[in-house]
Amino acid sequence: MKEIVIAVDGYSSCGKSTLAKSLATLLGYIYIDSGAMYRAITLYCIRYGIIKESIVNHELLIQHLNNIDIRFELNALTGNNETWLNGENVEDEIRKSEVASNVSIVSKIAEVRQKLVAIQRRIGENKKIVMDGRDIGTVVFPNAELKIFMTADPIIRAQRRMIEMTEKGIQTSLNEIVENIKQRDYIDENRDVSPLRKAKDAILLDNSNLTRDDQLNWIMQKVNQF
Repeated sequence: MKEIVIAVDGYSSCGKSTLAKSLATLLGYIYIDSGAMYRAITLYCIRYGIIKESIVNHELLIQHLNNIDIRFELNALTGNNETWLNGENVEDEIRKSEVASNVSIVSKIAEVRQKLVAIQRRIGENKKIVMDGRDIGTVVFPNAELKIFMTADPIIRAQRRMIEMTEKGIQTSLNEIVENIKQRDYIDENRDVSPLRKAKDAILLDNSNLTRDDQLNWIMQKVNQF
């Protein structure tokens, strides 16, 4: 089978990361969690007062960008890649609601995207990667051999997200998550820099009524065509 780049794009809380991670493990590919990278920068902004009341101090953020180091390290016990920000494991911190509520306003900033895209492209030079996000097939890897665009009903996405947060001990309401998802969708679709779009050559995957195994089997059929 040919070694390829697999780009997985789509709306928030569609299970992009879960699918991409499982696929990378199955294929022996490197998994790049672009969403985690943007969440890490958002967490940094919150900690350093660069974000206040959902408003980003653009000039201050630009001054800090060179001080931000993001990498992934494999957890030998879980087998998962975890996100490290300036030498600290922030995998749990970046999943909290405050970060989720602000990540879209950070990710639309051109300088932030330019910094992370450069890192992502370097990782992908040798192929054999799976990467998920909002603009992987349109901006980061426009020549990716396989592009998947994921979507699902907003209510179903919110229910899945609530289960995930409850398991981590994070208390919230379904209505709050639904509103957060709708807000993120709007921002992602309407931002000036790299708005969320389905690439012309991407294959649509609506997973509203599909199990994780169904999705993985579906995408493996596509991979095996190479």
